[in-house]
Amino acid sequence: MTGAASLAELRSAAAALEGVAVRTPLIEAPELSRRLGVPVWFKCEQWQPIGAFKVRGAWTAITRMPEAARRGGVIAHSSGNHGRAVAWVARRLGLRAVIVMNDNAPAMKIEAVRAEGAELVLVDRYQRAATAESLAGREGLAMVPPFEHPDVVLGQATCALEILEERPEVGTLVVPIGGGGLLAGSCYAAAALERQVELIGAEPDGAAKLSAALAAGHPTALPATASIADGLLPVAVGTIPWSWIGPQVHRAFRIGDEAIADAVRFLFRSMGLRVEPSGAVAVAALLEGQLQPRGPVAAILSGGNVDPALFERLR
Repeated sequence: MTGAASLAELRSAAAALEGVAVRTPLIEAPELSRRLGVPVWFKCEQWQPIGAFKVRGAWTAITRMPEAARRGGVIAHSSGNHGRAVAWVARRLGLRAVIVMNDNAPAMKIEAVRAEGAELVLVDRYQRAATAESLAGREGLAMVPPFEHPDVVLGQATCALEILEERPEVGTLVVPIGGGGLLAGSCYAAAALERQVELIGAEPDGAAKLSAALAAGHPTALPATASIADGLLPVAVGTIPWSWIGPQVHRAFRIGDEAIADAVRFLFRSMGLRVEPSGAVAVAALLEGQLQPRGPVAAILSGGNVDPALFERLR
């Protein structure tokens, strides 16, 4: 995945995911459609095998590695969903997996990684990447970054490919952003399909790294991040994702934790959807009225791996 977006390469990645990732449904949100006066659809990535879109990028990156590179096993650093995806893929392929996670990650995400048979290393979240790099070099493990890799971005692009193929009339796509892999993939898909669609990143107010990058014209590291949306806390947009995001994305929606919690509640009470806070940020932006759409809208529900106790409090 280098240079211009390639529809052939994207379709090849999508074909390789058949029988692995689910082609998740795109469902209309009647109440939001009434509020906004245009059709609004939700892409339900919380129904992937590991409960989040991350399986797309993990499978694509690992299976496109040379056999010799992955023979010694794979390693990833993650707040939860990417680590679970890498562990799940590694188990299917018979590979050793080491996952470095933050020691304050939600317990259910930690246990989900363990359940896949991965070796788990818990560290301070600001030390995850450095710890993983050190282990990779020392133990001969192949790194699978959460967003800073072209094949990860390519895999995530299959999500937007499905949206834009199923609903070519979509004029605006709102995408949660952590490190930027899903938003960059959405940019890649739109470019590959030569589709004129407005792409907007939705991020927690306490982790507004896209807003910082748009203001500076390049990725800018925040001193710290904090939010109920635990999957969206990288301090900066990745350099590789930015190469796709920078030319195509011109707006970011910033959402406070109270509004994110309201969106989790709205999705459950109005549609029966169990979505984690990170997966609900795009919906939060729509509920807050941050978008005045001129045409049909789609929003990605990126994951559903919410701690049961937290979900009980939110719903």
